[in-house]
Amino acid sequence: MRWGTYFAVLAAVLSVGLALGVSMPLVSLRLEGWGYGSFAIGVMAAMPAIGVLVGASLSSRLAARFGTPGLMRLCLWAGAFSIGLLALLPSYPLWLALRLLIGVILTIVFILGESWINQLVVEQWRGRLVALYGSSYALSQLAGPLLLGVVGSEDDLGFWIGAGLLIAAPLVLLGRDGAPSAESCSVTFTDLFGFCRRLPVIAWAIALFAAFEAMILTLLPVYCLQQGFTTEIALFMVSTVVVGDALLQLPIGALADRMSRRTLFSGCAVMLLGSSLAIPLLLQTPLIWPLWVLFGASAGGLFTLSLVLIGERYRDDALVRANAHVAQLWGIGCLIGPLAAGAGSQWISGHALPLFMAAGAFGLVLLARRPDAFEPAPV
Repeated sequence: MRWGTYFAVLAAVLSVGLALGVSMPLVSLRLEGWGYGSFAIGVMAAMPAIGVLVGASLSSRLAARFGTPGLMRLCLWAGAFSIGLLALLPSYPLWLALRLLIGVILTIVFILGESWINQLVVEQWRGRLVALYGSSYALSQLAGPLLLGVVGSEDDLGFWIGAGLLIAAPLVLLGRDGAPSAESCSVTFTDLFGFCRRLPVIAWAIALFAAFEAMILTLLPVYCLQQGFTTEIALFMVSTVVVGDALLQLPIGALADRMSRRTLFSGCAVMLLGSSLAIPLLLQTPLIWPLWVLFGASAGGLFTLSLVLIGERYRDDALVRANAHVAQLWGIGCLIGPLAAGAGSQWISGHALPLFMAAGAFGLVLLARRPDAFEPAPV
């Protein structure tokens, strides 16, 4: 196994997590300060999701033309340019367009990075090495809000830190090999429907985790502010959720190499359901802090296990296309989650965010009980 390449790809993807972790909450906090409501902030949070759908459809075609390493470098530099423009053009309509562009660019990085990692790892280490990827990415996102809390949200330094990270990230990919090959073709929604029909429980889990991540980075700070917490406490609550995601991914990955992945997957779904329902009840008590950890760990575990299950089934172009479907599902989840939770928070219930996650987790629990839930259906 090419360990140097594995850690180089991991480092490049982590730079994206840190850049997003420091810039996405800053966008939401800036909009809150400008007087925008939860729904307007939710619309802003959903814009990268549309870009995700576009990026997923283009990833295989562009990878075939530029090669996986070359395309990743180009997209990372383009992402740096786009985040820098957020600082230079403080306008809600322009930010909508920039967030859309960022979604397109960074989606391609994630598709290629996850495919490259899943192609490299050996089967007996797949659970642990994919979990290390998920855990490290979560830690990079954790560092983002913490770093934002240190540098402050009053100026644009958070944007410039994110841009600087993406400028430096492509350098670690120079000279690396072992990337999956790709064919020049588009990934359509018809293809996505076939993927969902073959592996519905994995498709649901990916979309649910995407909604979770988009809401945690964008709407959870606003949710906490609306419940009476200060900006600093709100950012620490976001970071605590990501800590839960990060700290428990390695144990979950290790268990995935030693026990039934279906049982482990179902356990994470049940834990996400229970923790989501408990948030409104325990929000104003000290118990909310360990609950945030369980909330993040259970959601992150579902995504890690989904990537493990995909990696054991696909190779080369099929793996790139499967991860493109992951990105499409990610875009759908990122689009629906913030819009539904933002609208619900403004017009139905202040606790719409955790209740939305509880509803999604309940559906996943039911789906995972099917006897063939983890076996691909015949094409």
